[in-house]
Amino acid sequence: MRLKGIPLSTVPRLLAPRRVSFDQTLHVFIAICDHYEPRTWNPPRHVQDARVERWMRGYPELAAGLCDSTGRPPQHTFFYPGDEYDAEHVDQIAALCRQGFGDVEVHYHHHQDTSAGFREKIEDYTSVLHNRHGLLEKDAAGRITYGFIHGNWALDNSNPKGEWCGVNDEITILRETGCYADFTMPAAPDPCQTRIVNSIYYAIDDPDRPKSHDSGIAAATGRTPPADGLLMIQGPLVADWSSRKWGLVPRIENGDLIAGRPPTLGRFKLWCGAAVSVAGRSDWVFVKLHTHGAQEKNAEMLLGESMRRFHEDLARFATAHPQLRYYYVTAREMRSLIRQVEAGQIEPEIGVWSDRSQVSFR
Repeated sequence: MRLKGIPLSTVPRLLAPRRVSFDQTLHVFIAICDHYEPRTWNPPRHVQDARVERWMRGYPELAAGLCDSTGRPPQHTFFYPGDEYDAEHVDQIAALCRQGFGDVEVHYHHHQDTSAGFREKIEDYTSVLHNRHGLLEKDAAGRITYGFIHGNWALDNSNPKGEWCGVNDEITILRETGCYADFTMPAAPDPCQTRIVNSIYYAIDDPDRPKSHDSGIAAATGRTPPADGLLMIQGPLVADWSSRKWGLVPRIENGDLIAGRPPTLGRFKLWCGAAVSVAGRSDWVFVKLHTHGAQEKNAEMLLGESMRRFHEDLARFATAHPQLRYYYVTAREMRSLIRQVEAGQIEPEIGVWSDRSQVSFR
């Protein structure tokens, strides 16, 4: 069976997601990474403003009374596109995040670009986010760091038609300009999908060829990350046999939160079954979800009853399974937790090990 948009070599891993026992110790870290684009479809200014205002008003209302296993409210990471930058909108989203509801990171769409051009764009945009809006962080060397999602999934010029990028050494540029991790995958059913699925790994760039992240070195407990590698944090990509086309072909669960497919407890179990983890610590499961939250129909779901019901159902499920601990985290915190696992940390610590921290690996 061939599933559209998914390399044939990855199909066996998708057809049989791991059966997860929630009655054994399990730490699940949930990050919603939003391709947040108020200018989608280029509507009039008042429509763009209304999209942002809806989140300013709606997210605190949604999060009221909701919490994870540590008592923390749901977190949302806004990957705001540099090519659609609007200072007023970024200020609004930054203010929402400072209320304790999330963070802002970097998203970028580009087409037929050059290495020099892309490097300049990223450096200019991260500087604006940090210096004008007080976002992002600096590492111990004073360099601004950021998480990244590539527009149209075409990371490292991976679109087979050569569209939506043009830069074969993009992974090198990201690493050299302070990218702490890429959160683009999964892309399926888009043809930019990698052969590697359900993984946390380091991509080593071949600057002369596209799609270097099609292979890589797995992140592992006790293993020092490669100095020339860019951390890739993938979301779940598994077969959902509970929803089949024509009774034969399963729906592909790719962690996309859209109006017609809200989060549910059933989907949560599939996300856990994807078993995205650091080698050597399968009891720490990383669930990276994605959405396009500025779009009206998606915003209605993400800020409405469907999303609230999911959080409430998850809380009840965790109460019934006390060995399960679940955590709402930002993209940056997810990267920090991966560093904790690599360094041999036994219990997760949320909100520590920032880019300013010094980490020694065993």
